[in-house]
Amino acid sequence: MTVLLIGINAKYIHSNPAIYSLKAYADKYYLPYPNDCVLEIAEYTINQLSSTILADIYQKRPQVAAFSCYIWNWNIVQELLTELPKILPETELWLGGPEVSFHAEKIMQLFPQLSGIMVGEGEETFLELLYYYWEKTISLSSIKGIVCKDGFTGERAYTNIDKLPFLYHVDFSADKTDSKKNALAPFLNRILYYESQRGCPFQCAYCLSAIDKTVRLRDINTVKSELQYFLDCNVPQVKFIDRTFNCNQTHAVSIWQYLLENDNNITNFHFEIAADLLTPKQIRLLRNMRPGFIQLEIGVQSTNQTTLKAINRHTNIETLRQNIAQIHSFENIHQHLDLIAGLPYEDYDSFVHSFNEVYAMAPDQLQLGFLKVLKGSPIEQCVEEYGIVYQSKPPYEVLYTKWLHYEEILKLKGIAEMVEIYYNSGQFLHTISVLQQEFISPFHLFDALTDYYHTNGYFMNAPSRNYRYQILLEFACSIAPDKRALYIELLIFDLYLRENLKSRPNFSPENKTDRQQRNKFYIQEEQAPKYLKGYSGYTSAQLLRMTHIECFFYPVWKERAEDRTHKLQTPSYILFDYQKRSPLTHNATYYEIQF
Repeated sequence: MTVLLIGINAKYIHSNPAIYSLKAYADKYYLPYPNDCVLEIAEYTINQLSSTILADIYQKRPQVAAFSCYIWNWNIVQELLTELPKILPETELWLGGPEVSFHAEKIMQLFPQLSGIMVGEGEETFLELLYYYWEKTISLSSIKGIVCKDGFTGERAYTNIDKLPFLYHVDFSADKTDSKKNALAPFLNRILYYESQRGCPFQCAYCLSAIDKTVRLRDINTVKSELQYFLDCNVPQVKFIDRTFNCNQTHAVSIWQYLLENDNNITNFHFEIAADLLTPKQIRLLRNMRPGFIQLEIGVQSTNQTTLKAINRHTNIETLRQNIAQIHSFENIHQHLDLIAGLPYEDYDSFVHSFNEVYAMAPDQLQLGFLKVLKGSPIEQCVEEYGIVYQSKPPYEVLYTKWLHYEEILKLKGIAEMVEIYYNSGQFLHTISVLQQEFISPFHLFDALTDYYHTNGYFMNAPSRNYRYQILLEFACSIAPDKRALYIELLIFDLYLRENLKSRPNFSPENKTDRQQRNKFYIQEEQAPKYLKGYSGYTSAQLLRMTHIECFFYPVWKERAEDRTHKLQTPSYILFDYQKRSPLTHNATYYEIQF
């Protein structure tokens, strides 16, 4: 009998830690499986046609198919639930995951073809379900934590997190050989997820973690050995799925201290934290991290105190602001800050204020999200009180509230797109910071840019980078027509920071760098390098092709935006070195040189 665990991810680079945890738990506590009994994993993405997924599941012909359900894949899972019984009428269908753990009885009524739904944490429940199918030694009604045709079997106690095996099957007693790395083969070019704790002590009304208030920490020595495995295998990125990583200060310090002491100069670790809870000791650890080693996601959500109180979020905004500023000054850690539109008591003007306050914190990325009324979340019980109207289908996103009209939501969605393109991409930062001075606030800049796109019929999702640069130049000139030369140079600087262009963009004038002077410079660098010291063995012609020199008449590289706007008395030359890039921004290293 084949049991198939099915994950349908939002993107290929994602993996589904839930189904890997179920399989790892079963492999540890059940093996050896009975003869002819097989437990397999199948992963797909929501970008695949449901017919393609359907055909692949059919080819596997499982006797039991269990889907991991989330807001991003629920629509396609429902399609599959309708079609699978037509081609595999004997296959037992099961669901699990946050999307179906609440209102499970209604889902069973909607899809009578289901055998059942696993609610909450699934490792122990799924293990017993295997015994039910493979051994026939227990009944469904005796398995806690499921909703089946006979109803709910009762709550299951929280899983002992120390019993959970490592998701990425590996024998830690073995030598560090290539065979150890083979366990990661299914995750090549994908993000690896890791869990060092479960639960969250906070009760944010929009979050399902508010339901599980019991924080359970994985044994720290186990955590260290598992993190070392990632480090030994030179994994590019590990994303912690702990809901608030630093809610236990000792646990967080132990992990960050271990990573600091065992850095492999390759792996990046991502943590979701509460920045206002950072202690001086944690901040000192973060200061000493290799640039690019750590990235932090920080949910600010709003700076409106009435809003924060309504959603049970007790954030000290001033402490948060100070800690973010201190970390920013280290220039070694990527900070991703989140805002949520559509929260109680936050109208349009209040959201503008929250946006500007968070923007002033200078995050590397500012994620402008929209409230999703998740099944089972505390805010689901308050939608009438707050006048929250939201989509009936996933992702259950807010349409309007007492304080925010649908038209304003649409406007904010356009602004979110502009922030994603022109701020979060990191491709226009010198230009945007100067352009921002033309407006009363950063929000008004992105608001005007959104209107400019709509008025002129431009496509927000156009893939061409040059297209976006050209539009930004047109927009800047419509705001400050007398500064066209300045904005051209700002855009050229931003362009060459990212890419050694094969051909110049249409808006760019000819490079004013004298060819003879440039060739002489590279000959000197070949013979006695002053700037390009990591290019031993390369000829001057090769150095020329691998780097770029650009002539500027404005000091567009200056740190302060206001210092970039005054024309130089004599032109300056900037050398872009693409072999040396910032681990945070991926921008080329650049030098102001003299001919």
